[in-house]
Amino acid sequence: MAGSDSLNVHKPRMTGPLAPEILVPRLGDSLVEKGLLTNDDLKSALAYQKKLRAEEGKRILLGEALIQLGLIERTKLDAAITEQIAQLQEALSQSNLLLEQRVQERTAELQEALDKLTELNRLKNDFISNVSHELRTPLAHMVGYIDLLSDEALGSLSDEQRSAVNVLKKSYHRLSSLIDNLLFMSFDTVESLHLESARFQLQQLIPPLIAQTRAKPAAASVTLTHEIPENLPAVQADHTKIEWAIGQLLDNAIKFNQKGGRVHLSATLDGRRVLISVADTGVGIPSEKVADIFEPFHQLDGSSTRRAGGAGIGLTLTKRIVEAHGTKLVVESLPGKGSRFSFSLPVAQSPA
Repeated sequence: MAGSDSLNVHKPRMTGPLAPEILVPRLGDSLVEKGLLTNDDLKSALAYQKKLRAEEGKRILLGEALIQLGLIERTKLDAAITEQIAQLQEALSQSNLLLEQRVQERTAELQEALDKLTELNRLKNDFISNVSHELRTPLAHMVGYIDLLSDEALGSLSDEQRSAVNVLKKSYHRLSSLIDNLLFMSFDTVESLHLESARFQLQQLIPPLIAQTRAKPAAASVTLTHEIPENLPAVQADHTKIEWAIGQLLDNAIKFNQKGGRVHLSATLDGRRVLISVADTGVGIPSEKVADIFEPFHQLDGSSTRRAGGAGIGLTLTKRIVEAHGTKLVVESLPGKGSRFSFSLPVAQSPA
């Protein structure tokens, strides 16, 4: 302030918020406006400042230069500086008020945008849920007639017709699985995924799941084994969703395996938790690609000629289900060697 060396008394035009110092005239301009200095006096003081800087390397404030040259009394200078400080404080206060107002307005805009996004997300989830429900009705009719045909309740079938019915049955199961996946996708956060937690035994859940997986055509070229200790304690989780998640891990291990490969499912006690693991001898995953496999509708081989089919959402939903149980899906993989997917569940408390 007191060191100002500007002769320009016109404040610049600003299109954005004004800095507080822009709102207050500089000391030299203010003294000229108040009639305490002439323009010639101000020029002399500025020239004096410049001379001391050039000849003696001294830097003095404008006010000091005015006093040394006897161009103004110290009392008048002090009063002018005090007034300028008060003006600057007032300008700062106004600037803060303006900034607070802009912050409040921006916060309101962001909240409105968030509300709209939340509503759009709800509409999307409702749409997915409704579509999934509507698709299930005709599918239920289809599978009924497919079963009748397969059991030859509507007449005997030739080998060619039986083969065609088997293709229909496989397509039905694939479409049904895709609809289930689509329904799960409507739960776009782990918080929105409702869990029905209960006590159950993995020894009872896994063997039928293994048998069901072995029956799938894709499993014909791999060896599927499992190891579940008979004395393994019960776990506390959502039985249906955990069964679905393990099934997805098994399907994924088979899908990305190689002919003659192996898939092994195990469950072991680790303290007060049970560690569930699905290991395979498949193609493996590069470390930089591990995060990508959990992206919805994404496959590492996204080409039209990829060997493995599917919509690319099974692992996304599996991870979501596992995280909804308060745990983490861990991936260990080596390209060309295979992968291991594992997560843990809490041991259930003994019934009273």
